Amino acid sequence: MNAGAAIAAVAVVSLATAIIGFYGLRISRTTGDFYVASRTVRPWWNASAIGGEYLSAASFLGVAGLILLSGTDAVWFPVGYTAGYLMLLLFVAAPLRRSGAYTIPDFTESRLASRAVRRVTSLVVVMVGWLYIVPQLHGAALTIQIATGLPSWVGSVAVVVVVCLTVVAGGMRSITFVQAFQYWLKLTALAVPILFIIFVLAGQGTGPQSAPAVNPTGLAPAGPYQNVSLLVALLFGTLGLPHVLVRFYTNPDGHSARRTTLIVLGLLSVFYLFPTAYGLVARTYAPDLARSGQPDAMVLRLPGELVGGMAGDLLSALVVAGAFAAFLSTTSGLVVSLAGVISQDVLGGSVRGFRLAAVVSALVPLGFAFMTGSSALAGSVGLVFAFTASTVCPVLLLGIWWRGLTDTGAIAGMVTGGLLCGGAMIAGAVSGPGTVPAWLAQPAAWSVPAAFAVMVIVSRATAHRIPATMPRIMTRLHTPERPLATERWSGGQ
Repeated sequence: MNAGAAIAAVAVVSLATAIIGFYGLRISRTTGDFYVASRTVRPWWNASAIGGEYLSAASFLGVAGLILLSGTDAVWFPVGYTAGYLMLLLFVAAPLRRSGAYTIPDFTESRLASRAVRRVTSLVVVMVGWLYIVPQLHGAALTIQIATGLPSWVGSVAVVVVVCLTVVAGGMRSITFVQAFQYWLKLTALAVPILFIIFVLAGQGTGPQSAPAVNPTGLAPAGPYQNVSLLVALLFGTLGLPHVLVRFYTNPDGHSARRTTLIVLGLLSVFYLFPTAYGLVARTYAPDLARSGQPDAMVLRLPGELVGGMAGDLLSALVVAGAFAAFLSTTSGLVVSLAGVISQDVLGGSVRGFRLAAVVSALVPLGFAFMTGSSALAGSVGLVFAFTASTVCPVLLLGIWWRGLTDTGAIAGMVTGGLLCGGAMIAGAVSGPGTVPAWLAQPAAWSVPAAFAVMVIVSRATAHRIPATMPRIMTRLHTPERPLATERWSGGQ
């Protein structure tokens, strides 16, 4: 891989991101522009932005690496990532948009009339966001190290600097432009090289090599329990991702939110064809990449391995550009959502508070990234989905669809799910890869039902705490509104 071409690719993507972000500064003038783009983002534009922020390091690099190592077992990852949006469409998108809230804590406070629920939800959302940002920074570190030979920390720092500049410049409105651009860049950066590789292999008549051994790390699903638990994590975890949910607040109305979700399903389905193709091609024609000790780097190395020469270098540079776009877009979406929560709960909800919160939201996970390491991006992100599914998802689903939820029940369920899933994650990290029991490596199959059960049982035991505003809020959530051209943001409720 040509280091100069890779550095140029990273520089071009970073410069383009900064330019688009500063363009957003020209039209981001109000608080509503910074928080929810004044709720004027149309479905196609919003769907592209969601695709940009949702398709993270795990999608761009990790899925292909796991397919290389584990074959069809790892296909559950793209299936779960995509199918989670179907559940969003059916159960969350439109009601959440109708709630009038901006952040998840806004919704829980409004629905349950409780500041205590808001504080717990805010804490959980911030934890989820930081846990999700760390793998993006690990991916950037890996990419910079493999592609350029520079120290790995350069990649993490570069992502944080570019994200801070773009988010601080224009908030949600500028990030919408950035993420929409980055989705199409990521799709192109994966599609063009793999199609070129397939044509080259077809022309050469190259035969397949022996397949690699099954992944020994234990991070890829290997049996019925792992498959079921992984699907539970991905399907329910998608419903609680803060950077995804905040996007539905930027739609003009609930109808637009539903249409956005349908378009996203199509965009994700197209995108995931290509990481799967990378994994299968590498497994068949370049199995030695599985023994490199860095399976997540396979997508970066495959063009040089199978094409070579200047063409291979150019294709590799294009892949590097797409990978860096993945880290930037997901991190920026997470930073925007976290900045909204921190700013409203701690810093008064002003534009200045949003900007300060954005910097804090990016710097904290950078510190964690320096202290930790990851060799399996898809596996680590899968655990974040499990944590989200065990905490945020139950309070959202029950808050939208069950009239009997109480503030005490919501807090008890979130705490239970967080402790169970978080404890499993810590135990797995302490045990080390390859030695973790299946029920700890994939805890969602039991931690998610436990969270739901506790939430329901405690709510029934505290039925007297159902807020008097519940009928009005539930009516608002489930009454379709007329499509609006625009809607002015009101600062939360």
